[in-house]
Amino acid sequence: MEESSEPERPIDWKERCVALEAQLMKFRVQASKIRELLADKMQQLERQVIDAERQAERAFQEVQVMEEKLKAANIQTSESETRLYKKCQDLESVMQEKDDLIQNLALRLEEQKQVRIKEAKTIEEKAAKIKEWVTVKLNELEVENQNLRFINQTQTEELRAIQSKLQELQEKKVSCVSSPKPSEGQRLSSLTFGCFLSRAKSPPCAVRSEEASKMASSEPEFAEARCVEDAASLLSHSVAGPYMSLIYKNVTTPVYTTLKGKATQISTSPFLDDSSGSDEEDGSRASSRSQSESETRSRSGPNSPRAMKRGVSDSSEGDYAIPPDAYSIDTECSQPEQKLLKTCSTSSDNGKSELLEKSGYLLKMSGRLKTWRRRWFVLKGGELLYYRSPSDVIRKPQGHIELSASCSILRGDNKQTVQLTTEKHTYYLTADSPNILEEWIKVFQNVLRVQAANPLCLQPEGKPTVKGLLTKVKHGYSKRVWCTLVGKCLYYFRSQEDKFPLGQIKLWEAKVEEVDRSCDSDEDYETSGRCLLSTHYTIIVHPKDQGPTYLLIGSKHEKEAWLYHLTVAAGSNNVNVGSEFEQLVCKLLNIEGEPSSQIWRHPMLCHSKEGILCPLTSLPSEALQTEAIKLFKTCQLFINAVVDSPAIDYHISLAQSALQVCLTHPELQSEICCQLIKQTRRRQQQNQAGPLQGWQLLALCVGLFLPHHPFLWLLQVHLQRSADSRTEFGKYAIYCQRCVERTLQNGDREARPSRMEILSTLLRNPYHHSRPFSIPVHFMNGIYQVVGFDASTTVEEFLNTLNQDTGMRKPAQSGFALFTDDPSGRDLEHCLQGNIKICDIISKWEQASKELQPGKCEGSRTVRLTYKNRLYFSMQARGETDREKLLLLYQTNEQIINGLFPLNKDLALEMAALLAQVDIGDFERPFSTPAGHVTNQCKANQTLKQVVEKFYPKRYREGCSEEQLRQLYQRLSTRWMALRGHSTTDCIRIYLTVARKWPFFGAKLFLAKPITPSSLGNNFIWLAVHENGLSILEYTSMRLVTGYVYKSVMTFGGYQEDFMVVISTQAKDRPTEKLLFAMAKPKILEITLLIASYINNFYQQKAAFHHLSAPALLSAKVQEPQAKAMGSQPLLSNNRPTKGPTLL
Repeated sequence: MEESSEPERPIDWKERCVALEAQLMKFRVQASKIRELLADKMQQLERQVIDAERQAERAFQEVQVMEEKLKAANIQTSESETRLYKKCQDLESVMQEKDDLIQNLALRLEEQKQVRIKEAKTIEEKAAKIKEWVTVKLNELEVENQNLRFINQTQTEELRAIQSKLQELQEKKVSCVSSPKPSEGQRLSSLTFGCFLSRAKSPPCAVRSEEASKMASSEPEFAEARCVEDAASLLSHSVAGPYMSLIYKNVTTPVYTTLKGKATQISTSPFLDDSSGSDEEDGSRASSRSQSESETRSRSGPNSPRAMKRGVSDSSEGDYAIPPDAYSIDTECSQPEQKLLKTCSTSSDNGKSELLEKSGYLLKMSGRLKTWRRRWFVLKGGELLYYRSPSDVIRKPQGHIELSASCSILRGDNKQTVQLTTEKHTYYLTADSPNILEEWIKVFQNVLRVQAANPLCLQPEGKPTVKGLLTKVKHGYSKRVWCTLVGKCLYYFRSQEDKFPLGQIKLWEAKVEEVDRSCDSDEDYETSGRCLLSTHYTIIVHPKDQGPTYLLIGSKHEKEAWLYHLTVAAGSNNVNVGSEFEQLVCKLLNIEGEPSSQIWRHPMLCHSKEGILCPLTSLPSEALQTEAIKLFKTCQLFINAVVDSPAIDYHISLAQSALQVCLTHPELQSEICCQLIKQTRRRQQQNQAGPLQGWQLLALCVGLFLPHHPFLWLLQVHLQRSADSRTEFGKYAIYCQRCVERTLQNGDREARPSRMEILSTLLRNPYHHSRPFSIPVHFMNGIYQVVGFDASTTVEEFLNTLNQDTGMRKPAQSGFALFTDDPSGRDLEHCLQGNIKICDIISKWEQASKELQPGKCEGSRTVRLTYKNRLYFSMQARGETDREKLLLLYQTNEQIINGLFPLNKDLALEMAALLAQVDIGDFERPFSTPAGHVTNQCKANQTLKQVVEKFYPKRYREGCSEEQLRQLYQRLSTRWMALRGHSTTDCIRIYLTVARKWPFFGAKLFLAKPITPSSLGNNFIWLAVHENGLSILEYTSMRLVTGYVYKSVMTFGGYQEDFMVVISTQAKDRPTEKLLFAMAKPKILEITLLIASYINNFYQQKAAFHHLSAPALLSAKVQEPQAKAMGSQPLLSNNRPTKGPTLL
């Protein structure tokens, strides 16, 4: 009732009408849009219908065509439908298999992702632990460094206090002595002659009072401090680093002897004991000397027939053959050899009788003194006896050498020395001529049952193609031997460690084939006692005009490798041996690499994306085959990964690891070359080259080593086919051709490529230059010269290029040599021999640096090459170029700064002024302005300070106060200004003229401590090696104690941990003297090689002089006895200038 009672609201019909009209308009718009869409859809459907009709027509036409074809081919429709149905089912099954394979791969991928995630977590944990450990270690090192700084500061203060006390004592001594000031014209001359002492005929026993006062004023008591410091450095350098073991094949110090005026290496290691002599000889020498000498001297005079028969053995020199070069090389003048007539027929290949007994004169190195003694040797009954002379054979021998199967024969560097090693001792024997030595070696071989075809007993030269332990059977006798195939000869040894073969088999044109042993029984081989079962494989080698030799091999892989390589060495191109790749190569070799042959398109010879299942070449073991497959994967990673400069270390590590494996296992060198040949060839187009990075890796490979024949032939043909200067691939092929030629010329390398070599090959287009690599060579004056080289450049070739660029003479004339620094950072230098390759030096230095300083950023440190004087010859000074004089000046300055050149303070100041004029020029004196302010004073003082630090000796400026330094700068500026207007050439001439007044100018000084004899004392001394000989100088004053010419030096080199020199004194009571000095091992090696270089240089000069001027040589022989009379007399300087130098 209440709701009905409410009044109803009035309806606004106008608004209602407007709303309805709006809705009607909206509906109309929507209807128009729908009509448009329907029209578009109808048009689209009509087009589709038209297209469908066209396609139907085409399909109908195609069906008609197919029906016509079917009718023409007489094929029934039912059969075609059945075939199509079957094919559809096959495709569906294949698709199902592919889907299953995809699912399996997806599951494996997911598993690998999970594994990688776990490994990443593990690596993160390890990295965190390593970071924590490194942080702790750094903190510990920082604390230790602070403690060392504190200790260093304390010791520096104590040293300064001591120096101040010494300076006070010096000032007191100087104040007591008053001397008139010399005139300017006489000043430098008096300094020169007062400082440099000429070589006297006898060592100075005492120092005069004037010289003592001068020495006290010029060199205050720094002897003890320098002695302690140098002794510490001596002990710190006692162990050779890994760089020396890499550069030099033998780190130990060698031993040289002087034979016929030439230094010859007789041992690569130091003498460890008196093993070169026998106890029997040393024991019987004293007892038998008095009887034998008295009897011989009483019964035979100098002109008796018996003395003439003994020849040199009974001369006045006793039993010492001093010097060894006193015997003539001519076989007509030498002692005739007396051979025992008894011979013995032994089993040999040629059926001839072999000489088993012999007698004659030989030089034998003694056990204690290491001198050469002439002895009469008798080889009889497998025992080598030696006597003083042939007349003593009825007496007890002085010694005997038992020749057993364990003996080894090693030839020395020259053609007259042989090293005979037994179980207990090592003997060094020298013959009067090479022919006589060859006869002795041949008899030694016969006694040792060495049936070598080569009577020279030389180590086989060349890289072995294949090697291994085989059983050799000949004439019914079997023996287990170590075989190596080198070239076209098969060598066999007693063991793998032996360097010289038991014999060889020449394989050229020999018949090589495998023997079928399936019909043999195991019992036939077990009865031989060597367990040669029928499972062994047998290869027969039948050379021409010789009996067959059977090789028993244990495994199939090894048999296949030996069979292939022996067949190739025999010159046969049998295409049925070897791997598939090797058979294809033999086929190509038979047709001489015909370019149109289809063999080149064989998949085995072309690039493949998949890996290989077996090696391309025949390898003797499963381990090497596994390594070959890994090697191919490494090559694929190197080729497929894009070279990116920031991530270049990835490619560097891949290349170094792969090539290092090939250097470690030479059998893989041909394998990797064949793999890279395969990967750089395309199958689609005949002339299309492979990936660019494959060519880059091939260029690195052929710069290190080359494959064996016939793979070398294949490589050369492949490069010739790919060479094209228009494409980048062809340019790399041309570059590889140059590398192959250079490797054939200079031989293989010893070390893997360095980082610098790989970077230059990958990023710098090496084919643009004949010398693609470059390195700076530093000089003593602070400048450097960049020199280019290639992968096979030796030190000798490198120096020729350097001398041409700098205008210097050859090293044989200038005496300059190339040195490297030590990767450990120590103050050591290593002289480089001429046959070492520059790339090997850089690589070995890099390897040693990584071993000594692991963890540092790669590429931050590189080897530093220095070119400086090593051998100084006064006779060559006339032809010195300006560059040589300049470098010699700075090298002398380095010796002056380090205290290796004796001069007082005034002369040191004069020399510093001369060097300042050369290095900087005229001295700019500070000038004053009208206002009175001094300008440029700070700049002048800074210049003087630099000159003092660079050119003034350290021992004179250390411990000086500021006032003393100011006075030093003032005196230096005065002397420097006096040289105003002098040219660089004049200053260099004056400097070198003054320096050459010292008798030992150009000598190399070595710190040493005498061990024997006791006459030299127990204090440190200097060993000076120079052109005239070896001299011993006092440590503080550098005055001559004694000297020895090179003619009196008999043996020198390492002796246990010390340096040994054996001197011929020509004295009756003591004809020889053995000197021992305690030195650092690197210094022992350096001084040994330096003495050998001086001796051999004079030997070459003498040989050239003898070749050019025979009459002059006769006159020289007349003066030779005078030179012998010098003996161990102090050396005289005959070629030194005597006129005093002047500044103006």
